[in-house]
Amino acid sequence: MVLIRFAVAAAFVTTLASCGGNSNSTTSSTSAGDATASAAPAGESRTIGVSIQNREAQFYQDMEAGMKSEAAKYGYTVTVVDASRDNSKQQSQVEDFISQKLSAIVLTPYDSQAIGSAIVEANKANIPVFTADIANGSKRGVVVAHIASDNVQGGGQAGKLMCKALGSAGGSVAILDEPEVTSVQDRVKGFKAALASGCPSVKVVADIDGGGERAKASSAMDDILQSHKDLKGVFGINDDSALGAARAIDAAGSSGKVIVVGYDATPEARTAIKNGSMYGDAIQHPDQIGSKTIDAIHDYFSGKKPPAKIAVPVATFTKSDAK
Repeated sequence: MVLIRFAVAAAFVTTLASCGGNSNSTTSSTSAGDATASAAPAGESRTIGVSIQNREAQFYQDMEAGMKSEAAKYGYTVTVVDASRDNSKQQSQVEDFISQKLSAIVLTPYDSQAIGSAIVEANKANIPVFTADIANGSKRGVVVAHIASDNVQGGGQAGKLMCKALGSAGGSVAILDEPEVTSVQDRVKGFKAALASGCPSVKVVADIDGGGERAKASSAMDDILQSHKDLKGVFGINDDSALGAARAIDAAGSSGKVIVVGYDATPEARTAIKNGSMYGDAIQHPDQIGSKTIDAIHDYFSGKKPPAKIAVPVATFTKSDAK
């Protein structure tokens, strides 16, 4: 997630963030998809189309690099396009992939619900669809596999950081959310569960849509600070959210008084953690998500059935990890 409508781990791979997944996603392969796998002769050159919801995000740049590096091992070509956080544009990109008769399609959906109709069209064309980072949250369309961070576990890591920072004193915390993104839903679920089990005296008093964008998150944080004068911490579902929160906290003269925990550990966030304006991050491995996505596609091309969900573990990054 990065977030971004980063991500989660649902049927694997859709987000994301973002810089996640959704248990409601449809991920099993169909006979039509299996026919696609057997139709192409062994050794034939394959082109994989990838539509990324926000290619400017560092997370997705790293994921793309992982895809291309792994694809080179198999002799595949990876064509990557940027949906620019626009569902209509992403739908059109899928149509282009279909008209080009590509061998497989990888999506990180901008809108996890709306993407279902595009996946249906790819299914009709017998082109296998995979999701990475963000899952298909609709009940439409069949996804072969979803590859993403274990976002429930990652949210739990963020929750543990918050518990460690606030200790037994507890207090009120907020979440800068992006609720329509499947990976984010999982992050928030894991975060809340970690608070409930690890520091029940820490209470979530606000859960606000920050859009996964820095400016919007900063504005939302301003409102939260006005409404909750005793706020002790905030969880940003990606680093743009966390950095936006940190900016608002600093502008309000509350630096050091409100703990900021983020998600992704981008270079800018790592600097903020080193400097003390953020406490820590859950850290994903987008390059591994990218490479594992290509591995799943290769298995499919080879006649093997990849797991419906492929989860990449999430770790933590704090000041002690900063160089």
